[in-house]
Amino acid sequence: MDAAAGELRAAFPAGRLVFESERLAEYGKDESDLGTFPPGVVVQVDSAEEVRTIFAIASRHRVPVVPIAARSGKSGGSLAIHGGIGVSVERMNRILDIRPGDLTAQVQPGVITGAFQAEVEKHGLFYPPDPNSLDLCSIGGNVAENAGGPRALKYGVTREYVLGLEVVVPTGEVLRLGRQTIKGVAGYDLTALFVGSEGTLGIVTEVTLKLLPRPRHVATALVCFPDVDTAARAVSRVLAEGVIPRCLELIDDVSVQAIARGSPFQLPVGAGAALLFETDGNDEEQVFAEMARVAGMVQGSASGEVIVAQNEAQRRDIWETRKYLSVALKTLAAAKLSEDVAVPRSRIPEMVARCREIGRAHGLLVATYGHAGDGNLHCNVLFDGDRERPAADAAVAEVLRAAVDLGGTITGEHGVGLAKRDFLEYEQGAEVIALERRVKAVFDPLGILNPGKMFPES
Repeated sequence: MDAAAGELRAAFPAGRLVFESERLAEYGKDESDLGTFPPGVVVQVDSAEEVRTIFAIASRHRVPVVPIAARSGKSGGSLAIHGGIGVSVERMNRILDIRPGDLTAQVQPGVITGAFQAEVEKHGLFYPPDPNSLDLCSIGGNVAENAGGPRALKYGVTREYVLGLEVVVPTGEVLRLGRQTIKGVAGYDLTALFVGSEGTLGIVTEVTLKLLPRPRHVATALVCFPDVDTAARAVSRVLAEGVIPRCLELIDDVSVQAIARGSPFQLPVGAGAALLFETDGNDEEQVFAEMARVAGMVQGSASGEVIVAQNEAQRRDIWETRKYLSVALKTLAAAKLSEDVAVPRSRIPEMVARCREIGRAHGLLVATYGHAGDGNLHCNVLFDGDRERPAADAAVAEVLRAAVDLGGTITGEHGVGLAKRDFLEYEQGAEVIALERRVKAVFDPLGILNPGKMFPES
C-alpha cells in the first residue's frame, strides 16, 4: 500500500487525495450499520482515464480498489473491508446531456438521483426509479445496486432505464457498452450484466438513461385495516384483479406504532395496518377512476374510509411519513437490522406472517413494511443493544431463508454486498456461485476490485 500511495501522489493533485484518518473514516462507512472500514487512501477521480490509472497502480502492487459513491447503501457494498484504494466519483457529478426528442439523458455517476429527477422534469420528462434515499444517493450507486423504490411496481427498477454505460474494468479497458437507442439486440447484453453487479466487475464513469414523458396527474390515498394480515390479503386481491397502481405500499402494526410517535401524517386511532397507494396518468378522470377502482377492492376489509390526499401538502406529508419510517422505527428499540427480501406477490401474506412468527420466537419485534405491490418487503428486526444482538442476527438469518423458501430472494433492491454474502448460495446454489465467480475473474483476474463482496470469502 505504501508503494501504491507513492505512485498515487505522483499521478494526482494533492487536493484530490485523502489520507487524513478522520476523513478516511467517513469514506469507510455507509447506512448499513456494519461498522467503519476506512480505505488506506481515497482518490477523488474526474475521468475514466484517471480510474484506469488507479487500476494500473493497484494491479502492480496487488492493492484492493473499492468504488465509493454517495455511501447511502444498506448492504456494505462500498466498505473497504480489506483497506486499499477508495475511488470516489463524487466530483463526477454533471448531467452531460438531456435529449427530450430522444427521451434519453447522459450523466456522470456522481449525479444525485433526486437532483436528476428534478432537472428532467423541467423538460416535461420523467425518470421513474425512486429509491428512498433519492435526495442522497447517486446514479452510479443506483446502477451498482440496481435500485428500485415505490414506483418500481408500475415502472420497474434502474436496469429498465439504463441504455448504455462507460465502464473501466480492472484489466485497464475503458468499455463503451449499450447504445443510445431505445431498441437494440446486438451482441451480449453486457450493460445489464454491469447493472446490479455491486461494483465487483468495473467502475461506471458515465450512464445513458432512458426517460419517459412525465405523467400530468397523480393521486395519492391511504386506507387503514384492523390488522396486517387483512392488509396483506388486500394487496394480493388488488393485483389478482390485474390492476397495477403506480405505488402500493404496506405499513404493518409495528410500523403504525412508530408512526404514532410523531410522524408528519397521523393514522386514524385504532388502525392496525395501512396501505398507501397511488395512481398516475395524463387524463385526470382516468387517474381518479383507477384510484376509485383500487379503493373499491379494498374497502370491504378496511377499518375506515379511504383517505385521499386533497392537495400537494397532504400528499407530501403522507409520503414523508412513509419515507422516514425506517428512522421512526428507532423510537421503538435501541437498534435494528433491516432486510429487503422479495417474494412472489401471492406469498406476501405468508411472508408477513412468517416474519411475525420469527420475531416472536426470538422475543423481538419485527416490522414488515414496504413495496408490497411488487413483493419487496422491508423486514426490520428491532432489538436493544449488544445483549439481544445474537438473537437479532439469528432472526435475520431465518427471515432471509424464509423468503427463499417461499420462492423469493434475499434482496429486492439493497444488494448483497457484505451484509448478505453468506446467504447467496442458499438462494442460488453452489454451481451458480461458481459460475458467477468465473465471470468476475474475466473482468478482474487479480481479484482486486471490491474484494469480499457478494460472495462468501473462501
